[in-house]
Amino acid sequence: MTQLSHSRRLRRTPFSKGVEDFGVKSYTVYNHMLLPTVFRSVEEDYHHLKQAVQIWDVSCERQIELRGPDASRLMQHLTPRDLRSMQVGQCYYVPIVDETGGMLNDPVAVKLADDRWWISIADSDLLYWVKGLAYGERLDVLVDEPDVSPLAVQGPLAEDLMADVFGDAVRNIRFFRFGTFDFQGRNLVIARSGYSKQGGFEIYVEGSDIGMPLWNALVEAGKSMDVHAGCPNLIERIEGGLLSYGNDMTDDNTPHECGLGKFCNTQAAIGCVGRDALLRVAKEGPVQQLRPISIEGDAVSVCKEFWPLLSDGKRVGRISSAAWSPDFNTNVAIGMVRMTNWDAGTKLHVETPDGLRTATVQPKFWI
Repeated sequence: MTQLSHSRRLRRTPFSKGVEDFGVKSYTVYNHMLLPTVFRSVEEDYHHLKQAVQIWDVSCERQIELRGPDASRLMQHLTPRDLRSMQVGQCYYVPIVDETGGMLNDPVAVKLADDRWWISIADSDLLYWVKGLAYGERLDVLVDEPDVSPLAVQGPLAEDLMADVFGDAVRNIRFFRFGTFDFQGRNLVIARSGYSKQGGFEIYVEGSDIGMPLWNALVEAGKSMDVHAGCPNLIERIEGGLLSYGNDMTDDNTPHECGLGKFCNTQAAIGCVGRDALLRVAKEGPVQQLRPISIEGDAVSVCKEFWPLLSDGKRVGRISSAAWSPDFNTNVAIGMVRMTNWDAGTKLHVETPDGLRTATVQPKFWI
């Protein structure tokens, strides 16, 4: 079995001991940190996530902190989403683009104050792009990575578990909003959000020293709820159309190609570095776009490379993520498809490691 060599470049997290105690079976590397990918099995973890409650070590969702008089100005430079009406206490999903309109990241922005933001990033070295913009524009803002490690609580019993640890007031947090709650004398930002469609919260644990005390408190409170350590689940995220930066999209793709045009208020987002490029894209429309796709036959292999999508033998797109869905009894997938072939119901073929399969463009994601 191939081993992953650990070093200071590959960072453990404040919750690594808890993850190991639950018998993690595999990791991936995400933002130079360990991210669990399997505990019991992908399918067992999938069923448990939909039925009970899981604690996820997602410390790899590193924060970029913007602090200072120009923090909000810099935040608007980064995204084509208009942030002018965003209030303190809100979280926004924000495509971040370069000067060509290409996707650099798709994080959640957390507005802590008018002069203080956290950007909860997907897997990329976005910190250096943000620092470069701040320096190039001579903005009065400090850009840094704080000691903040998110811990997610996901699943249908997530709210009950959180209320047991933080009090019933946590139930009042609205979707993509956050509040501040005490844990052992430390104020923690808690948002109703997370990388699943099962409902839950993300706790922004500020200070690594309280990582395991919080983990242990959640585990103890959740014993009667069949709490278990978990992680973002491949099957469930594809069913829900949750995109993976670096897998389903890269900087070669615009937000409109990724189905994120609704988050681009390009006319109003004055100051966004990719605004001019995206205005052209918005006017002309994308020539390809991500679509939900079902693949016929038995369970497909893991999609480690793009799988070509074909129409009459000609390539018209590619599959980037795929998995067998026990609940929907089919292979669910995310694929980038050319506009000539992206209508719901269109039949295509996909070249998989298991051979040529029939695929169908779906009208919507499954959950």
